[in-house]
Amino acid sequence: MLTQILQFLIDTLSGFFVYLLLARFHFQWLRVPFRNQLGQFLMSITNWLVMPARRVVPSAGGFDLATLLLALLLQALTLWLLFTLGGAQFGANPGAAVATLGALAGLDLLRYSIHILIFALIVQAVLSWTNPGSPMMGWFDTVVRPFLRPIRRFLPPVANFDLSPLALLVVLQVMLIALSYGRGMVAGAF
Repeated sequence: MLTQILQFLIDTLSGFFVYLLLARFHFQWLRVPFRNQLGQFLMSITNWLVMPARRVVPSAGGFDLATLLLALLLQALTLWLLFTLGGAQFGANPGAAVATLGALAGLDLLRYSIHILIFALIVQAVLSWTNPGSPMMGWFDTVVRPFLRPIRRFLPPVANFDLSPLALLVVLQVMLIALSYGRGMVAGAF
């Protein structure tokens, strides 16, 4: 029972911080302005870790690699802790264990990234119906627009109703199913 509680707490706290790091990475990549409450929250809660890492890991091609690497390392460390608490043995082939943990962490980051996009898509849809003049509407629109644009080319509005968010949600759910299958195959090594 105590092991399960500890695993839950580690997974929850670490997962929350990985989500914040990934959100910061994606929002910087998409050039989302940080001059609002949510942006300021992300910056203030992650700066203590990201700023020192940026001195060691530079950005490249518009990507904040320090933030992405921190998210990957934190997720890999979390997985190692969870597997160790669950009784997994890593001693037989440590190189394979590190590679497997890295692959699982990478797949988890993809899954978390999809969750962030789904959250932004749902919030944007709700805001467009309930409060289209909200200052956050433009912020969430900046997040989801690059993903909706290709779908809108093939799926025009029907009677002034934009179906592209629904189509994107379906695509994202299919991607989550595929990632879950791939994660299960990789995790089978433990």
